[in-house]
Amino acid sequence: MDASRQAPPPETAHPTDPTRLVHTAAALRELPRRAGARAVVMTMGALHEGHATLIRAARRRVGPQGQVVVTVFVNPLQFGAGEDLDRYPRTLDADVELAAAAGADAVFAPSADEVYPGGEPQIRIAAGPMGTLLEGASRPGHFDGVLTVVAKLLHLTAPDIALYGQKDAQQLAVISRMAADLNFPVEIIGVPTVREEDGLALSSRNRYLSAPERTTALALSAALFAARDRLAAEEALRARAASVGHAAQHRSAALAALGEDRAAADAHAVAYAAAGPPHGPSVARAAARAVLEDAARLDPPLTLDYLALVDPSDFTEIPDAYEGEAVLAVAAKVGTTRLIDNIRLVFGAGRTRPSTAHRDSTTPQDGTTAHAGATGQHRTTPQESRTTPAPTHTAPTPPPTTPQGPLGATR
Repeated sequence: MDASRQAPPPETAHPTDPTRLVHTAAALRELPRRAGARAVVMTMGALHEGHATLIRAARRRVGPQGQVVVTVFVNPLQFGAGEDLDRYPRTLDADVELAAAAGADAVFAPSADEVYPGGEPQIRIAAGPMGTLLEGASRPGHFDGVLTVVAKLLHLTAPDIALYGQKDAQQLAVISRMAADLNFPVEIIGVPTVREEDGLALSSRNRYLSAPERTTALALSAALFAARDRLAAEEALRARAASVGHAAQHRSAALAALGEDRAAADAHAVAYAAAGPPHGPSVARAAARAVLEDAARLDPPLTLDYLALVDPSDFTEIPDAYEGEAVLAVAAKVGTTRLIDNIRLVFGAGRTRPSTAHRDSTTPQDGTTAHAGATGQHRTTPQESRTTPAPTHTAPTPPPTTPQGPLGATR
């Protein structure tokens, strides 16, 4: 059976209609709308399990009476000079088959002439200040190209909801911002990153990696997990310190005098946490950077583009006294392949005050992803988190840390 006419499994797709493949805006308009909502999942093809997860999430969201449209379009506007537009994989037959199996009702795969009749558009959507940071700084104009094609595809597909992966956290943030600022009548939903068993974030570019390059590339996720684990240890230490208080300093000195070095070091760490302000952002950065520095010495080496710990509302770096949700993002090259990854962290969990600007919502109004409030935690606004002075303390000497290697092994 032709892949474009293959009926999706009844548990994930509409039970009677086959998945349709359309190539033109006119054919897309002829698709009958169902009684339920329409969801769109935008891709550049070369679909993998990460895309399938998005499609399945869309199907669950709209239900059997809704409609799921998957777009497959390699957008030339978001590729810069020297990037991999020409070698970007194009596997439409396999893409249609995967989309159908995951529950798509239609695949819209237009040509460049169909999306940009007459050539590149003279008028584009600018991503603003957020679009010049991190990925925008490394790839000038990239997010202008992303937003221009996303706006066009939203107009063409006319969905009620649109789903995007959190792996491309900055892309999701600028799309959410565009939808809010320009009053697009669509709900933007973020879906968590899908990872392979070894931790590498799923990406169409992973296929370019040789076996040794893939081993080095694991440092990206290892760095993020090291930061997450170090932050958890820091938070646990602070919770313990809150129950012990400054008495730990006296206990540390007494144990040291008795030669109980390990117990003294433990008590010293608790005293340090009790006496000083939160150090979560700084320890998270340091833990991640240690892994990436090790990976830079591997063969083949990892070449770091950026490691940034940012406020998800505007993607600016957060200060060390920050409390609330943040995104730890990394981009690097291994060989000729450029990879990105990120993880969401919460600093000072449970100690932030919910603000009216950052309530839990599936349709964020501040540029965060739809899953930002899924844990029930609230973060302060950028103004609150950056202008509230941290309390002054005299902290003892910080305890030693244990950096980790690129695969999580202790150095």
